Amino acid sequence: MAENEVLIETSARHVHVTQETLEALFGKGAQLTKKKDLSQPGQYACKETVTVCGPKGVIEKVRILGPVRSQTQVEILAADCFKLGVKAPIRLSGDLDGTPGVTLVGPKGSVQTEKGVMIAQRHIHMHPKDAEKFGVHDGQWVDLQVDGLRGGVLKNTVIRVTGESALECHVDTEEANALSLGSASSVRIV
Repeated sequence: MAENEVLIETSARHVHVTQETLEALFGKGAQLTKKKDLSQPGQYACKETVTVCGPKGVIEKVRILGPVRSQTQVEILAADCFKLGVKAPIRLSGDLDGTPGVTLVGPKGSVQTEKGVMIAQRHIHMHPKDAEKFGVHDGQWVDLQVDGLRGGVLKNTVIRVTGESALECHVDTEEANALSLGSASSVRIV
């Protein structure tokens, strides 16, 4: 990889839950079961899945990502809005004000969320040393150049800098498919 490139990871639809939501869906005392580690330190895909129910339809077997969070959040794709019948805004993780809610169904119960459904804003996770190397800062918006037959420019990509981050760009499945991005793909900040 060239010095100015960042690896891409495709993020599929998923759910983050609070401990309270987890117990409502999977029973009192429920704990998340790690299926596999994700690229960001401390993050993992869980064996647990839920059904996401909207006013028009449902999506089954949506994976929960761990660890538990302070807010329940449902990250979907733009096409999922039609299937579920919700108008999910594009947001950064944790920015849930003004987002719609849905019903989550697990094997032991269901939870109606008041908010938390969103389409994830594409972003790049960086450690402060990476941010210094690239000459960017937390919260900055940048454009990304994608090479290849279906390449293009991804505008409005947010830089997220924390001391726990591994350098990686996250796009959703629809964005990755549109640009023919695979697991070894990279982008350049322009």
